[in-house]
Amino acid sequence: MTLTLEELVGERLMIGIPGTAVRDEDIRLFQDTRAAGLILYRRNFESPAQLVSLLMALEEALGRRLLVATDHEGGRVIMLGEGVTIFPDNLAVGAAGEPLFAGHQGRIEARELRRLGIDLNLGPVLDVLTDLYSPNIGIRAYGKQPDIVARYGVARIRSMQAGGLSACPKHFPGKGHSPLDAHLRLPTIDSTWAEMHATHLPPFLDAIAAGVDCVMTSHPRYPRLDPSGVPATFSRLIVEDYLRGEVGFRGVIVSDDLEMGAIGETAALGEAAVRAARAGHDLLLVCHTAAAQRTAHAALLEAYRTNALPRKALEESAARVRRLRESRSARFEGGPPRPERDGEPLAKAMATRAVTLVTPPRPELVRRLNGSVAVIVPRFSDLAVRITIERALRDEAGYVKSTFAPLGVEPETLVVGIEPTEDEIALAAEAAGRADATILFLFDAHLYPADRKLLEAVTRRARECAVVLLRDPYDAALLPPGVLGITAYGFRRCQLDAVITRLLVGLAGRS
Repeated sequence: MTLTLEELVGERLMIGIPGTAVRDEDIRLFQDTRAAGLILYRRNFESPAQLVSLLMALEEALGRRLLVATDHEGGRVIMLGEGVTIFPDNLAVGAAGEPLFAGHQGRIEARELRRLGIDLNLGPVLDVLTDLYSPNIGIRAYGKQPDIVARYGVARIRSMQAGGLSACPKHFPGKGHSPLDAHLRLPTIDSTWAEMHATHLPPFLDAIAAGVDCVMTSHPRYPRLDPSGVPATFSRLIVEDYLRGEVGFRGVIVSDDLEMGAIGETAALGEAAVRAARAGHDLLLVCHTAAAQRTAHAALLEAYRTNALPRKALEESAARVRRLRESRSARFEGGPPRPERDGEPLAKAMATRAVTLVTPPRPELVRRLNGSVAVIVPRFSDLAVRITIERALRDEAGYVKSTFAPLGVEPETLVVGIEPTEDEIALAAEAAGRADATILFLFDAHLYPADRKLLEAVTRRARECAVVLLRDPYDAALLPPGVLGITAYGFRRCQLDAVITRLLVGLAGRS
């Protein structure tokens, strides 16, 4: 089949649309750009039935099949919040200590996402954490040991792909030690090739050896890998020469979103698209705005028309994307959308095995947990404008009541802001002073000064205190002496349930 230049360029683009229904302007955008791919975000999802209708309407209007992708990492990064199992974050899965869990997770995800019409999961994260602070990876990674990250990631990838769902591990060549969040700023990572091969590249190389369909690159600069100092997204040395050439990867190379802040610091959108294509990417993500998507399309079209980019490479990239898209025959496979029956039990088992005491328990705390208990919990519902929050957790006080009651505890519950106000901090300290024991669910005190004040005020007044670290475990360093720290490496319901059970049943002996 011979494609026009416009069609070939369109095969290189994956774009997003703004809402939960298909508008005429969305159809025109896909018709004008011939974009091959659609990426789905929370803004596109209200229910499984609505999502099915959206995909059917768009493809029917276009008269062609799209490559449909979403970020379904598990834990914090989930775009489709119903019809799927909500698994713990990767760091919890790694802490659970059982690679078979990751394999079962991949099998379940494949069945659930294929029912929803998803072809490609932009995950899992294969970045390796180090002792350096990483503001955007954290609990998204499986751990600090490359062999652990590789073992868990590959087990999940193999199961996903065996179930008909393509995987796209990220962020090559590895940014688990990035000092900045590339969504906002342009990071620089000073690792050498030797350091990258020792720590950060092995999970990706193992995934490629296992036959993964796609790999997503990263935006940071790696000046000791590519002395030109360009972001990896623009580095032909890293993408084409190393990943495609030396490693021999024959699948689809995907850019991270070109609308991120890291790229905006370096190049205008049209230039960024051309430079990413020149570096060797097959599929370019331009995820959020129609103006940026049209700009990327126009810039690529002009670059190929004027031979600034070679036609042969365009045809090869388009063929790789087309093969990936055409490898899926049906849009929706496996019946109506629904979670797998064994998904929730698996998520609970993972979360339970992952619970970790970061400080030793005090006998006095254990005794007082059998008395009056104050619970201070952040208002998770405030996060719902940015990330998927499970329905049960949007009613924070109701969740605490329903979870503690079967264990014989009727706590005094105080819900505070993600960044609590001075009044909320004062009320929390007063509640801690009244109770025999206090359980404080703490949200990133190392990032938010207000949460650090909350921690200080509550622990100062509490007779005994257990602090549940809800996100990255960096808050452990802030705990004062004599305070129990406990984490399940995330704040999904299965993780909160597991922590509460460990505190009240495993430590206090309630039943």
